[in-house]
Amino acid sequence: MATHAQVSLSVNGRTHDLTLDTRTSLLDLLREHLGLTGAKKGCDHGQCGACTILLDGRRVNSCLALAVAHSGAEIVTVEGLADGGALHPLQEAFVRRDAFQCGYCTPGQLCSSVGMLDEVGRGWPSHVTPDVRDRPQLSAEEIRERMSGNICRCGAYPNIVAAIEEVAR
Repeated sequence: MATHAQVSLSVNGRTHDLTLDTRTSLLDLLREHLGLTGAKKGCDHGQCGACTILLDGRRVNSCLALAVAHSGAEIVTVEGLADGGALHPLQEAFVRRDAFQCGYCTPGQLCSSVGMLDEVGRGWPSHVTPDVRDRPQLSAEEIRERMSGNICRCGAYPNIVAAIEEVAR
């Protein structure tokens, strides 16, 4: 027998109070309860990154996160990256650099790259950071490592890296 719980979340700046099955993932909450279909259900196992969102400013695979565990959190989805009518700089760069083909992974790639640039700004090293005592330099190698949790089956990686490099400058 399913159990339900009250969950309150801020999603893209708007508060939502919901009664949900305790097994509901953040991905299913966004797509099925709030109609925000940007985050995609690719693998539903946290392996592809198509469902990446920002949860309290950090990038997460929303398919792996239970909504009840994050009541009170602030979520930003790809739909919330733009500022009114102005696209986020990464969204503009993805368009300019043709950093997508079919577009299925693009929302997750965008949310992940926003979170990744924040991590770099905070000085968090990655596995390929040459010296973890120094501030990481955002080389193409560093970007590829940091974005490795987001898969693009079309192979638009060179353009994704170029778009992120453009914004990072």
